[in-house]
Amino acid sequence: MTAYLIVRADVEEASREKFDHWYETEHLPDALRDFKAVSAMRGWSDVERGVHLAFYEFPDLTAANNLLSSDLMKEFIKEFDRHWAGKVRRTREVFEVKQLLTK
Repeated sequence: MTAYLIVRADVEEASREKFDHWYETEHLPDALRDFKAVSAMRGWSDVERGVHLAFYEFPDLTAANNLLSSDLMKEFIKEFDRHWAGKVRRTREVFEVKQLLTK
């Protein structure tokens, strides 16, 4: 079943505008293409100021976990750190959809 990689970034206020532009115009489109994700979306938390969330959809848990341990992910982390080390803290989480209800 579908799986998601979720990246949570805690962005310092002084970097927010540049981070938002970079993520919109470079990082998200590049990640969608290179990760071979089904879809990608992102946004800012309305509850916690400075929290940015990105969601990458994969066809299954294996595909998402394989990406996490890949050389490609290491390159993306390296590029992210080149731009945002010391300005953005982030965590990654993978989860598999077990139930989906639609109306």
